[in-house]
Amino acid sequence: MNATVLEEKIFIDSALLTSIEEESQVIIHCKMTADEYSNAARIWPSTYLIDNQNNKNCQLVYAEGITMYPTWTYIEEGSSLDFTLIFNGLSKSCKSFDLVELIPQAGGFEYRKIPRNNSDVYYIEFSE
Repeated sequence: MNATVLEEKIFIDSALLTSIEEESQVIIHCKMTADEYSNAARIWPSTYLIDNQNNKNCQLVYAEGITMYPTWTYIEEGSSLDFTLIFNGLSKSCKSFDLVELIPQAGGFEYRKIPRNNSDVYYIEFSE
């Protein structure tokens, strides 16, 4: 019995290929220290990474070690809260970005001009 193998070429429109971005994530390990007084922290779902080159927002997809709004995580005086935020990936052209919590009150997390690295894993310290 002989089998015939047919080869078929598949063509994908180049416009479609350029619009597909590689899936990636940005991981930010954070530390928040309560120096003189006890403190509390929480993260809002409206926390983004903002690409400084094109102002494109990357959505927060997961938070570990900190509560989501409206629940507070308490930090005892003289201690620290370590937490991790995971975001959708930045564009390949991004050289630096901002971490911004867009909330309708004062006191949101904000860390500006974070230089991009090859691993997309970052360490940030907030102090009160």
